[in-house]
Amino acid sequence: MSEQSAPPSSLSGKISVSGRTTSADVARLAGVSQSAVSRVFTDGASASAKTSAKVKEAAARLGYRPNRLARSLLTGKSYMVGLVVAYLDNYFYPEVLEKLSKALQQQGYHVLMFMAAQTAENIDDVVEEILEYQVDAIVTASVALSSELADRCQSAGIPIVQFNRVQEQSRFSSVTTDNHRGGRQIACHLIEQGYHRFGYIAGWEGASTQRDREAGFRAALCENGFDLSFRAVGNFRTEQAYEAAKLLVSSPDRPDAVFVANDAMALVVMDVVRHEAGLRVPDDMAIVGYDDIPPAGWPSYDLTSFSQPADEMVENTVNLLMHHIGSEETEPRQIIVSGKLKVRSSSKMPERVKHAGI
Repeated sequence: MSEQSAPPSSLSGKISVSGRTTSADVARLAGVSQSAVSRVFTDGASASAKTSAKVKEAAARLGYRPNRLARSLLTGKSYMVGLVVAYLDNYFYPEVLEKLSKALQQQGYHVLMFMAAQTAENIDDVVEEILEYQVDAIVTASVALSSELADRCQSAGIPIVQFNRVQEQSRFSSVTTDNHRGGRQIACHLIEQGYHRFGYIAGWEGASTQRDREAGFRAALCENGFDLSFRAVGNFRTEQAYEAAKLLVSSPDRPDAVFVANDAMALVVMDVVRHEAGLRVPDDMAIVGYDDIPPAGWPSYDLTSFSQPADEMVENTVNLLMHHIGSEETEPRQIIVSGKLKVRSSSKMPERVKHAGI
């Protein structure tokens, strides 16, 4: 018999023959029915405060832990949420995943994380594997789902919430910031600073976040009589952002301000601009990112960035999950939260440059 499940001497001879403390053992010590023990350890079930206190005291004395697997067989719920992410090299996602995992634990759920490629063709196999774990819901972060797999999840009654992404068909609930508005604010800020040649380094072009950020940026430029003088694709990947930055600094029509679709790429671009091309930020080129990850605020970067409110996004994601899990409603809900432009030195045109009319 393990030390953890050894019963007190008063119950000697009454412990289950398997050598493990069971709910029946807890019920005997607490002087309640076995169903009362089950109710105490089942989320959402009702039990009086007095009964709950007696059961938990008995469980602590016996070293009893409820069997989640057995409970899932009885309730038909695994209390697990499958989480699919495409990459973790962006600081934004590790922070969000930690917050999401803690928030779901407070609701009695645990997260199973799976890595996948961004495209629907590659994610289907991953989600097929997730479904084998009988998860109660799925959260996808910056990945796309095929319509066939979406049909299967919906027919199985497994809700999907997209985080930081919107599927074009709007078949899934989603939580995003107002990416179009963010792109507009960045363009307006750069115009107000006095810049007049603009560049853009795009993320993965299959992502709604990328499309909306660029669309908002271009729309505000156009409304003020400007257009892009440079564009390259970084695909939200470090290596490709580096190649895009090399094209940027060698462009014959090099911009004096560039918006990079996320901070992870913007930091790479800034390093190339300063340390490989020998240019000054923002004197020779202003740089703005998106996400406001922690390194953006470090003195060595001091990167202007549009901040995504991670806490609010996570809270809305968990609320959507609990709503869909707890009801039969399948109508998708799209939640858009407001972000905020954090202006730092990387985009502030120096006064001497303004006065020189450069």
